[in-house]
Amino acid sequence: MSRPSDAAAAPALSVSVIVCAYTLERWALLCDAIRSVGAQTHQPVELFLSVDHNRELFERATREVPALLADRAVAVRVIENRFDSRLGGARTSAAELATGDVLAFLDDDAAAAPDWLERLVADYADPRAVAVGGAPRPRFESPRPRWIPLECDWVFGCAYRGLPETKGPVEHLIGANMSIRRAALLSWGGFHSDNHDDMDLSHRTAHAFGADAVVFDPGAVVAHFVPASRLTWDYFWRRCFFVNRGKVAAFRGLGEASNLRAELRFGLRSLARGLVFEGRALAGGDLYAPVRYGVLVAALALGAAGNLAGRLR
Repeated sequence: MSRPSDAAAAPALSVSVIVCAYTLERWALLCDAIRSVGAQTHQPVELFLSVDHNRELFERATREVPALLADRAVAVRVIENRFDSRLGGARTSAAELATGDVLAFLDDDAAAAPDWLERLVADYADPRAVAVGGAPRPRFESPRPRWIPLECDWVFGCAYRGLPETKGPVEHLIGANMSIRRAALLSWGGFHSDNHDDMDLSHRTAHAFGADAVVFDPGAVVAHFVPASRLTWDYFWRRCFFVNRGKVAAFRGLGEASNLRAELRFGLRSLARGLVFEGRALAGGDLYAPVRYGVLVAALALGAAGNLAGRLR
């Protein structure tokens, strides 16, 4: 597949922001997310709120969400997921209607920094960039447990230790904070996965345009809310196991675009990196360091077990 033209990478790119929501329980967080879009230094041309099979939420959002950006020159559209699927379908429903050159995806429980879009758009000045993602930083409802290693912040949908510290190519963007050229996403029919839509987008982009087409910019930041209910071992181990079990079906759906090597490299690098960092922490007197390394090993073992379970299903 040919790359988007140089003209499409010009600084005057227009952006459509897409937020998906499925529950009224996160209404306050959703409103914060939408307000953060209105506060951007680079204003989007439109904001889509795509509601995932919740009529009550759709009706309330239709009444109240446009007023949140009434003082901004941003068109607000509240729509419903037209597919039977969940998050992937909700995002595709909005992508098919959007007009922006770039589609920027923000989770309903994440608030973007004011320069979030400005940074993402600037990265598209490089015509090689087809998908660009930023760093979702965790905003914990209660203090971060000391037993959770930074390599495992992916469990919460957040940036983790091991991602590039400067802008550059990456194998896997994070769904709470990612963007893509609209023409590229629609060329393969939008999202083909619900629970692994960020992996789906990243691998399809790399397969179609090359590994350097997927770019991570740690300076494009959103604050991703992590409720206290997720700071438990029960939540942690289930995420490690079931996310990786589900990836098996997602990889099958990717066909030739799948890249299992990326997942294997992540595991090996995490073990090596964690040993170095936690070894230094222990030398500095942090008695939780061996606990975190043990948790990291357990997380990778749970991921491998989940992958095996997925293959045996």
